[in-house]
Amino acid sequence: MRSIWNGAISFGLVSIPIKLVNATQNRSISFRQIHTEDGGRIRYRKVCELEDREVDQSEIGKGYEDADGTIVPITDEDLSHLPLPTAKTIEIVAFVPAERIDPLQMDSAYYLAAGGAQAAKPYTLLREALKRSQKVAIAKYALRGRERLGMLRVVDDAIAMHGLLWPDEVRAPEGVAPDTHVTVNDKELDLADALMDTLGEIELDELHDEYREALEEVVAAKVSGEAPPESPEPAQSGKVLDLMAALEKSVRAAKESRGEEPAEPDETAEPAEAEVRTLPQRKSARAAPKQAAGRKSASGGKPAAKKAASSAKKSTSKSAQGAKKSAVKSTAKSTAKSSTSSKTAAKKTAAKKTASRRRSA
Repeated sequence: MRSIWNGAISFGLVSIPIKLVNATQNRSISFRQIHTEDGGRIRYRKVCELEDREVDQSEIGKGYEDADGTIVPITDEDLSHLPLPTAKTIEIVAFVPAERIDPLQMDSAYYLAAGGAQAAKPYTLLREALKRSQKVAIAKYALRGRERLGMLRVVDDAIAMHGLLWPDEVRAPEGVAPDTHVTVNDKELDLADALMDTLGEIELDELHDEYREALEEVVAAKVSGEAPPESPEPAQSGKVLDLMAALEKSVRAAKESRGEEPAEPDETAEPAEAEVRTLPQRKSARAAPKQAAGRKSASGGKPAAKKAASSAKKSTSKSAQGAKKSAVKSTAKSTAKSSTSSKTAAKKTAAKKTASRRRSA
């Protein structure tokens, strides 16, 4: 690993030459800025304002801007003469228990490598002293133009240093916690403890960056000219408003995911307090209208029979009335026919008599 800083650890009157190397690496996928119309790279060029030309990195130095806008050049030689003992030295100032360090203060992490064969003995001495004391060392050092605070601890057979923020750089959590008074009862705490026990522990080595893996799949698909993979739809979970129900459901789900049988609900348990509300079950609410409809159909058998009988009576009366009307019509037609035929016969008889009288005359 390439060193980024060379110096020494000051351990009382003991000086340990060391090299500072990065203990972490950034594995995230980086992108380039491009022109969306033609895919051309977008670059940021360093231009001198006075000469209006692009300058090389070797021509670039440091400068401090004064209040009136004047730029004061600061060279590396100027920085090397800083009146600080930590300019090239990691100065240990105290040894404290690791619990004294607030994780909010932790910043970048580095490994301290022994700087040559002559540093092996004092390096090992400091490492073993830290192991036996079960403490961490608090130190000051200068890096990238400022003095910093660090914590030295043992990692395997090496000494690691965590950069720490100064105490005044950590903000107080003002206005972050809820401003309303909330009471948590013992049963809710018991369920929360049960959920923590069910989830258990995990080896941090088993965790990995799923976002980076998915992004790599998308990039690989684009490079090969294939369609990017579709993202799975997130599981839809019901909105649970009751805290107790949410905790119980979480415990059951955690046990089922581990292949454990969820415990049966304790029917002899004491009833919950008044503030705990039981969620309504949707299935029973939906089944109620069906049962009511069944009752209505069962009790509605008699009215249906009455309606059927009434309709039968109406159809019978209608058919009887129709028969009577047709009989009256047929009788009237026959009477009219008989009267018409008798009139015709009388006319024929009168005509014969008149004809016989004319003949006799």
